[in-house]
Amino acid sequence: MPSDQPSALPSVKLDIMSDPICPWCYIGKTHLDKALAEIPNHPFVIEWHPFQLNPDMPREGMGRRAYLEGKFGGKEGAVKAYAPVVEHAEKAGLSIDFEGMQRTPNTLDAHRLIHWAGIEQKQGAVVDALFDAYFVKARDIGDHDVLVEIAAEAGLDADVVRKLLAGDSDAEDIQARDAHSRKMGVSSVPTFIIANQHVVPGAQQPELWTQVITDILQQLNAPQEET
Repeated sequence: MPSDQPSALPSVKLDIMSDPICPWCYIGKTHLDKALAEIPNHPFVIEWHPFQLNPDMPREGMGRRAYLEGKFGGKEGAVKAYAPVVEHAEKAGLSIDFEGMQRTPNTLDAHRLIHWAGIEQKQGAVVDALFDAYFVKARDIGDHDVLVEIAAEAGLDADVVRKLLAGDSDAEDIQARDAHSRKMGVSSVPTFIIANQHVVPGAQQPELWTQVITDILQQLNAPQEET
């Protein structure tokens, strides 16, 4: 897995707005990871931020069939909407088990887990595990047992995470950060923000990220003029 840690050069913040049930976010992270692996001395320090695709989803989630019927008018509409996702996922080397998904979760608790993982410098591992659990293994990432298992595998304290999930710790903060992103103009995910200045929307190809990283490294390595 590519490092989320800065190189010897000055670090550059890469903020990522994402939702762990967003297939384009999964694809976008895969593309980014390929570029980071190709240029391991990249300067990015990555932080993941909450953006719920379905902020009004019941806290317990809902059956996937009911969700698809409500959002796309049924299976045919869903198949049509997801066709580009399947195509791009396959090109990225990913296999998504849409048929196996039984529930569409509310992702507030998954976002809380990502936040807690960030405190422990383990965000990357948790985000990877959430994508894998939902898209590859078709698990319900709104289920606390699933989230605790993911936390433990990433090196977080399972007992602490279970206790936190049982309450509302940081829930309001997650919702406020989500609302702030929307207020600032973020309307879809993934959205990448480089150095708090440049916005890169969507699941961009690895080649774009490779060029972005190369350009940044050239700027960081350029001799500084004396003032």
